[in-house]
Amino acid sequence: MSTAVVTGAGSGIGRATALALARRGLDVALLGRTLATLEETATEIEALGRKSLVASCDVSQATDVSNAARAVEAAWGAPRVVVANAGIAGRPALVVDTPEELWDSVVDANLKGTFLVARAFLPAMIAAGRGRLVAIASISSTLGTPKLAPYVASKWGVVGLVKSIAEELRGTGLQALAILPGSVDTSMLAVGGFAPQMTADEVARLVTYAALDAPDAMNASAIEMFGP
Repeated sequence: MSTAVVTGAGSGIGRATALALARRGLDVALLGRTLATLEETATEIEALGRKSLVASCDVSQATDVSNAARAVEAAWGAPRVVVANAGIAGRPALVVDTPEELWDSVVDANLKGTFLVARAFLPAMIAAGRGRLVAIASISSTLGTPKLAPYVASKWGVVGLVKSIAEELRGTGLQALAILPGSVDTSMLAVGGFAPQMTADEVARLVTYAALDAPDAMNASAIEMFGP
């Protein structure tokens, strides 16, 4: 059975990616904080003739992630693909005006969440000897943006984390890659006030390529999407 795990699968890039992977013949485990939207994605996946598994999971909480990983592996074994997509933008604020709790919430969701997901799912994938971890970073991983320092810092961190994981995976049969979209037409984009340059479906197509079609030699790649 070919299976995938997508975090933040209830909306935006996560939902589009889950559906794209289902169209490629994978059953998909949907992780996220809002069960209602995850169930909507699950219904769409099952309409495509694939199986779905829904797990309530806040990726910033280690216990949630561990429980979700155990549920997925008990049902389906080691996944073929894990897409670490869940994240938040926070709210705009100058660094000097940024409360610690705002910093922590954004970094925990985006960077710590990616770490926890990788740590939870990779052991079974390594034991199986195959698989791909794809993390959703951002064009913000390559630049600075005023009033969005927690988001930018967390996404720079995701790229560094993925590149470190990729080095640790050499020789295991697994690879890790990061996707760096620009302004995507999702609800999160409103926080930064940027005009959309691409759709979630366009990002999902690149994620699917990275997960299933990219050559193994692209391990450690950070693939940028700037828009047309």
